[in-house]
Amino acid sequence: MDLFSHLSQPNFQDLFLQIFQAGTEQELETVLQKHSGIFDNSSNWYPVGGHENTFGVIENQQSSPIASLIEKITNSIDALLMKRCLELGVDPKSSQAPQSIDEAVLKFYPNFKDWELQKFRRQQSEEIQILADGPPRNTSVIIYDNGEGQHPQDFEDTFLSLLRGNKSEIHFVQGKYNMGGSGAIVFCGKKRYQLISSKRFDGLGDFGFTLIRQHPLTKEEEKIKKNTWYEYLKVDGKIPSFPVSEFDLNLHNRKFKTGTVIKLYSYQFPSGYSGFAQDLNQSINEFLFEPALPVLTVDNAIRYPNNNVLELDLYGLKRRLDDDKDYLDDSFSVEFDAAPFGKLKVTCFVFKAKAKEYDVTKTKERIRSRYFKNGMSVLFSMNGQVHGHYTSEFTTRSLKMNILKDYLLIHVDCTNMNYEYRKELFMASRDRMKDGDETRELRKFLADKLGAASSRLSEIEKRRKASITVSGENTQELLKNFTKNLPMSDDLKRLLGDAFKLDEKPKEKPQKPHQQENTDKKEKEPFHPKRFPTYLKLKETDGKGQTVAKIPLGGEKTLKFETDVQNDYFDRIDEPGMLKFALLNFSSNESNGGTEVGKPNGIEDLFDVEKTSPSNGKIRVVFKPKKEVKVGDAIQVKVSLDAPGQEHDQIFWVKVTEPQGKPQEKPKPEEKIELPGLPTPELVYKEKVEDKVSWQEVEESTGERMSYENVMYPMVSGNLLERIYINMNSQVLLNFKSKQKAISEEQNEIADKKYISSVYFHTLFLYTIIKKRNYSISQMVEGKDNEVDLGTCLQDLFDSYYSEFILHFGTVDLMAALAN
Repeated sequence: MDLFSHLSQPNFQDLFLQIFQAGTEQELETVLQKHSGIFDNSSNWYPVGGHENTFGVIENQQSSPIASLIEKITNSIDALLMKRCLELGVDPKSSQAPQSIDEAVLKFYPNFKDWELQKFRRQQSEEIQILADGPPRNTSVIIYDNGEGQHPQDFEDTFLSLLRGNKSEIHFVQGKYNMGGSGAIVFCGKKRYQLISSKRFDGLGDFGFTLIRQHPLTKEEEKIKKNTWYEYLKVDGKIPSFPVSEFDLNLHNRKFKTGTVIKLYSYQFPSGYSGFAQDLNQSINEFLFEPALPVLTVDNAIRYPNNNVLELDLYGLKRRLDDDKDYLDDSFSVEFDAAPFGKLKVTCFVFKAKAKEYDVTKTKERIRSRYFKNGMSVLFSMNGQVHGHYTSEFTTRSLKMNILKDYLLIHVDCTNMNYEYRKELFMASRDRMKDGDETRELRKFLADKLGAASSRLSEIEKRRKASITVSGENTQELLKNFTKNLPMSDDLKRLLGDAFKLDEKPKEKPQKPHQQENTDKKEKEPFHPKRFPTYLKLKETDGKGQTVAKIPLGGEKTLKFETDVQNDYFDRIDEPGMLKFALLNFSSNESNGGTEVGKPNGIEDLFDVEKTSPSNGKIRVVFKPKKEVKVGDAIQVKVSLDAPGQEHDQIFWVKVTEPQGKPQEKPKPEEKIELPGLPTPELVYKEKVEDKVSWQEVEESTGERMSYENVMYPMVSGNLLERIYINMNSQVLLNFKSKQKAISEEQNEIADKKYISSVYFHTLFLYTIIKKRNYSISQMVEGKDNEVDLGTCLQDLFDSYYSEFILHFGTVDLMAALAN
C-alpha cells in the first residue's frame, strides 16, 4: 500500500530519506514497492536527455566502473570551482573568469599550497566525499560535494541533460557536454538505480531529488522496441522538492546544507575491491594523477569493524609518488615543444626492485597495488585527469625494456598539446584513446625518444643490467663448449638461424692498445645539489668569447647546461622551478644574399625544443630547426633558470649551417642481415661465488624472486633473448644430485653440466620456436585475459615441473628428436 496515497501532496522529505537510506538495490526496491502509487505510475517517468533514443549515448561512455566513477568526482571538482566563481560575482563564461583550471585554483584558493600539509588537505577534502554504504559485497556509493548545486527546476537542463554543451564555454572546468556523469549509470546494479539530489549554493531554493533507472520494458514494448532507455522521476510533472535548511545524511564531519549528493546503488566494482580508504582510494589516485582539489574517501565500521583506517584523503598519484620516495629508484622528466604535437611533458618514474624491509615479491605486490592497480603503465592526462593509457606492453614491445616492465610508470601531460592534434587522441568518454593515425604517431614518438640509446631511461636500464652481468672468459667458454659438435640437422640449424647468428668461431673483438693511466688525473668531485640554483652555465664558444651553437639544417644540436640544483627541481610538488626560452633577435639570410629581420613570435616558431630535468648538475636541451628556418639564419636565444627572486640567464647565438652531407660510399654487394649471437649463460648462486652472480644481485636488478624454487631467469629485451641466468642452487638440481648415491666430485661436475645444458638449450629452443611461429601468449587472471611477455612465460614453465622432466631427457636426445 502507498503510504502517501491519501495525501494531496506527498511528504517528499520522508520519501527522499527512505530512498537515500536504502543501502542496496534490493533495499531500494522494497522502498519503491511501499510507494507503488508514485513509482508504478508510468506518467511519472521521463526519458533522460529528453527522448528515448539516448540509450546508446549512455551505454557507450566509460568502459570500466572506476573510470565512470572518476567522471562523477570530476564533476564535483567542477562544481566547487563554479561555486567559487559565482560567489565572486564573476560570469564563468566571461573573459574575467579564469582561463584554465590551474588559474582557477590560484584565484579561488590562494592558500592552496597549505594543502600539502595533512591538516589543511583533510579539511579541504571534506568538501568532496566518496562514501561507502551497504555490505562489502553489495556496495553502494555516495558522492557528495559542497559545490554550486542546482535548483529543482534546473535539473533537466543540468543533471538530466545530454549533449547540451553546458560547460563548453567555461575554460576552468574539465567537463563540456554533460555526458561523462551518465556513464556510471550502467554499473548501478541490475536495474541501474541512481539517486540525484541537490540544493543551490545560495540556499534560496528548495532541495530537489530524482531517481534514475533503466526503463522496465513491458511485454508489448519488447515486441516493438530494440532497446530500453533510461528515465527519471517527476511527480505531477515536477522534480520532487522540499524546503530544508540542513539535515543529517551521514556525511563525514558535517551535515548537508547545500551542494549535491548522488547515490549509486549496488555499484559493480571490479573483483577484489574492498575498503574505500584503501582500494578505491588508490584507484582514484591513479585516474586523477594531479587533481585540482583533494578528495576524501570514507568507509564505515559496520562494513569493516577491524579496519583502523576508515577515512583517507587523496590528492593524486603525483603527490603520492612525491610522498612515497622510499619506493622510487629514479625519476626524471622530458619536455617537448615539437610539431605536430605542440607542448608535451613526459615524466618517468622507475621503482626499486626491493624497497623498505620488503623482499622482491612483497615489494612488487606493494608497487602493483599502490601504483598499477588498474594496469596502467603509461598515463595520458588532461588537466590532471587520465584520459587514456597503455599497459606494460609498451615497455616490453615499444621500449624493449622488459627488465622494467613491472617498475616503470610514465606520465604524459597533454594539457598544453595543440588542440587539433589532441582532439584526435581521446574518445569523448575520456577513458581511452582512439586507434588512429595520431595515436600511433605519438606512440612511435615516445618510443623513439624514451628508448633512444642516449636517453635517461636507457641509462637506467643499462645500469640495472650491468649489475648482473659477468664479463669474463668462463661464460664464453661455457657457451663454446655447449655449441661444439651439436648434432643438429640442416632444418634445425635453419630454425635457430632465424632467431640467432650462429658463428662456428666467434669473432674476437680487437683489443685496444694499452694506454698508460694518467696518475695526475683529478678525481671527479662529488655533486652537492642545492634546493634552488645559484648559477647556469653553457660552455660553448666560437673562440672569440661569443657563445655560438651551430646547427645543421635538418639536424639537431644538444646543448648541456651546468647548474647546482636538485634533480627533481622541475617536477617536485613544493616550490618547483622551470627552464624558460626567449627569442631576443632573429636575422634571416635570404637567398639573394640580403638580410632581413624576421618576425617570429617565439623560439617555438623556429625550433623544436626538447629539455630534460636536471641530472647531477646537467640540463640537456636539444634544438632542431623547423622548415621555416634557412641556412645562414642567426638566432639570439636567452635561456633562463628561475629561482626565488631571481633568474639565472645564458644568452647565446644559434647559427643554422648547411646540412651535413653523408659521406659517399662505394657500392657494396648486398649483405645478409646480421643476427645476434646466442644468448650468454650466466650461473647464479645463492651466495656470492668468485665472479658469479648471486640471488640477491638478480633480485635487486630485475625484481624477480630468486630462491630454491626458481630454475632460471631469461633476460629478454623486446623479443631478443640476451642472457639466460641459471640457478645453480635450485631444488631441482639438488633433488637430481640426491638420487645419485655417494656422488663423487666428477659426478657432481657432470650433473652440473647436464643441468646447465638442459636448462640452457630447452630455454633456447622454446624461445626460438615461439618467436619463429609468432605466438602471442596470454594468461587468464581473475577472469581477464592478460598478455604475458615471452620471458615471464619461459620462467614460469621452468619453475613448474618442466625442468625436472628435462633433466631426465638428455639434451642430445632432445636435439636429435627435434631434428627428425
